[in-house]
Amino acid sequence: MSISANGASAHGDLSSARNGASPSIPRVEEKALVVQSDGTLLLEVHSASAQRLRHELSAFAHLEKSPEYFHEYRITPISLWNAAQAGWTEAKILGLLTDNARYPVPRQLVEKIGEALGKFGRVELVREGEELILRSSREGDDVLSSLAERRTLEPYLGDRRGDGSFRIDPAHRGVLKVAFIKVGYPLVDRAGFERGADLAIDLNGCDLRAYQSEALDAFFADQGGGGGSGVVVLPCGAGKTVVGIGLMSRLDTQTLILAPNITAVRQWKKEILAKTELPPEAVGEYSGQEKTIAPITIATYQIMAHRRSKTDDFTHLDLFAEHDWGLIIYDEVHLLPAPVFRFTAEIQARRRLGLTATLVREDGREDEVFTLIGPRIYDLPWRDLEQGGFIASVRCVELRVDLPRERREDYAAADRRHRFRISSENPRKLDQLVELLRKHEGERVLVIGQYLRQLRRVAHATGAPLITGHTPQEERDVLYGQFRRGEIPVLIVSKVGNFAVDLPDASVAIQISGTFGSRQEEAQRLGRVLRPKSDGRSATFYSLVTRDSRDQDFAQKRQRFLMEQGYQYEVEEFS
Repeated sequence: MSISANGASAHGDLSSARNGASPSIPRVEEKALVVQSDGTLLLEVHSASAQRLRHELSAFAHLEKSPEYFHEYRITPISLWNAAQAGWTEAKILGLLTDNARYPVPRQLVEKIGEALGKFGRVELVREGEELILRSSREGDDVLSSLAERRTLEPYLGDRRGDGSFRIDPAHRGVLKVAFIKVGYPLVDRAGFERGADLAIDLNGCDLRAYQSEALDAFFADQGGGGGSGVVVLPCGAGKTVVGIGLMSRLDTQTLILAPNITAVRQWKKEILAKTELPPEAVGEYSGQEKTIAPITIATYQIMAHRRSKTDDFTHLDLFAEHDWGLIIYDEVHLLPAPVFRFTAEIQARRRLGLTATLVREDGREDEVFTLIGPRIYDLPWRDLEQGGFIASVRCVELRVDLPRERREDYAAADRRHRFRISSENPRKLDQLVELLRKHEGERVLVIGQYLRQLRRVAHATGAPLITGHTPQEERDVLYGQFRRGEIPVLIVSKVGNFAVDLPDASVAIQISGTFGSRQEEAQRLGRVLRPKSDGRSATFYSLVTRDSRDQDFAQKRQRFLMEQGYQYEVEEFS
């Protein structure tokens, strides 16, 4: 007797048909995931389980591509190590893959996952009295002996002790961790942290949301990292600053906060003074405009990376390293410049909190963030926050326009880089932008772009004010204030508007050009309209893109991170 796909006998179905009833064969939906041996995961977007799997996969895999029907994720050692820090076990990862894979999980991938997770935490850094000791975390494991022979590790290993462990110079604590992750064995830092100078920090009627408290609890959870360091990933508008202030209050210690620009520095200062009992003199700004060291000091990344020439020492590193900070907060940690990594390596004994909307670095240095700042300890799907009303709902629209005929010859003759610029500065985008401004008259609209020449044309055509890197800080503050109050309905910003600008009632953002394929930039720009609106309205995020060009190619790359978060881009075509 033959068996049909749903397990019913063919004989029974024929019998039902002869009795006048139509055979009913329920459709069995195929599982949504195709798992490949190289660590590639293909998720069928239109599957019923796709939304749930999108969030679960992001815990241990990176989104690589997001075409219309299948999204492509990739499992890497760093994605697995982050998952391990968050409590994901080999059994849990393989169980999820097995339960949702359309075909059997390849044995080769099972072995790769086991190998990567098996290397995690086999070497640990501990403190014995006043000494830092590097040792194997498992009794009888000789992996440290074999690793000690590596040339890249040897410079950072001190005297070898009788039990096979090594004394470590405290100055090498950071670079040692980077060196170990480069050879595929992320060591666990259990050496603890210095208390830092005491400072009573009482909150002033600031009630933390449940997820903000969960993020703080995760900071102290010991899942292999010893507690006290890590990165919290939350979207713009979800209150990352409040997480930082809440941690300061829990630790009651003097704190250094590093932020991307002066606007961010002053927003931090404003929030700290509003949400704590600290007096104004307890919070200092250290930037290119003002240099005040206080119990709570907020500095820019730029001032930290300043030096008079490429051969000179960094001007301000010693000043900060010598202060008795108990906590370092890195705002927008994905923007952390390379010179500050060096500074970070010197202060591994301090507790560290990274805050970001997207733990994506276009230079590929996520592994250094992992080792020097800390692992990803908490994140929350953006759409979950949207459903809870903590961030605004957003409609994402990509508007495609043709390149004018007179520009096509220049485009065809240009090299790849100049093709991107020509297509990004497509003059037909301005016509479409004017139409969008008419459509959204009465709303507060941000226009964001990459190229100053293009932005100046937009400002001239619309009469809207323009903020660039050349705009004095005082003038920026005035314009941002006027925009918040609704005195100017449209504001044009260059890359300076990508982050750290608190504009809660902006309900429309129009992106007319971007930085090649920067996923972090796309997330930051969407973040400009994510804060909940006072009237509860939803927001719209437009990207103006030149059809069939390098501009369109890079737009698709920029959108990957937001696609991972569950956002879908509607595409509208214009001739």
